[in-house]
Amino acid sequence: MTLNVNLQWREKMQFTSLAAEHEVLMDAKTPIGQGRAQTPKELLLGALTGCTGMDVIAWLRKHRQVPASFTIRAIAQLSEGGHPQVFTAVHLAFVIQGEVDADIALQGVKLSQSEYCGVSAMLVKAFPLTWEVLVNEQKVGEGRATFS
Repeated sequence: MTLNVNLQWREKMQFTSLAAEHEVLMDAKTPIGQGRAQTPKELLLGALTGCTGMDVIAWLRKHRQVPASFTIRAIAQLSEGGHPQVFTAVHLAFVIQGEVDADIALQGVKLSQSEYCGVSAMLVKAFPLTWEVLVNEQKVGEGRATFS
């Protein structure tokens, strides 16, 4: 299996990524770009949260758990003192509200961060990836992504 993505330059520092007939706009922050879209590093965090979020929601749905709201906050630490600046660590906070069993939510995150999320599995080879789960504002667990 292969994935294909095409990148097209639009203007200034704006680019469009095209995959499977879906476009994503990218831009650089000012003053280099115009700041009209996410940067590539922000999109990488978006890919990470999207991948693990899909895993967790699928797990919750499998167990008939329907959250009132579901958010993942990703906080990345960047290297200092030169270029290229790279991620040195990422922390994910899974914030779930509603009538959801905390044990089921925690298990879904653990499975995503140890077996299912391909984006996490790739990124954890480059830097530590930690996570925590909050259900109705109560911390129910935390850990570190580990893939064998």
